[in-house]
Amino acid sequence: MKTVGFAMCGSFCTLSKAVEQMEGLREQYNLLPIMSRNTYETDTRFGKAQDFIDKAESICGRKVLHTIPEAEPIGPKGLVDVMAVCPCTGNTLSKLALGITDTPVTMAVKSALRIGLPVVLCLASNDALGASGQNAARLLNTKNIYFVPMKQDDPEKKPFSLVADFSLLKETIHAALEGRQLQPVFR
Repeated sequence: MKTVGFAMCGSFCTLSKAVEQMEGLREQYNLLPIMSRNTYETDTRFGKAQDFIDKAESICGRKVLHTIPEAEPIGPKGLVDVMAVCPCTGNTLSKLALGITDTPVTMAVKSALRIGLPVVLCLASNDALGASGQNAARLLNTKNIYFVPMKQDDPEKKPFSLVADFSLLKETIHAALEGRQLQPVFR
């Protein structure tokens, strides 16, 4: 059975959707949970950090990795077959595009990419068509990076926002493991 690294960033309003996807993946994959520091430590109106940690650990049957030293060996030790970042914030997207590895999630992705593993980004960003847009475009053209198909979630009130169709995460992971980008990317 293949292993998915399941990294969660601080798009707090989509964490419940991410946990649902994690549950849907556990029948087919082993899961290695990873959280950014903000996700691991921050309580918000969308839920308490400890509740998300408990859910992830219960679903995956493993402790959540939440430090850079914990995430660094993922690639070299062959701990995963594919890395999924769900949700992936505009902040993390931009850091990945610029090679910045200052969080557990960016380190997990770097660790996977350095040995040629596929990385699936499930974007949830209010500025993906704004300040983060150039970085999204850069990653769309980057080897071993695959996007879960996405759309504008509210073009009238949030014209720069893009959100992945979380229900397509599993299908995108399957495609990425075959070296394909699920199409169309924009729906």
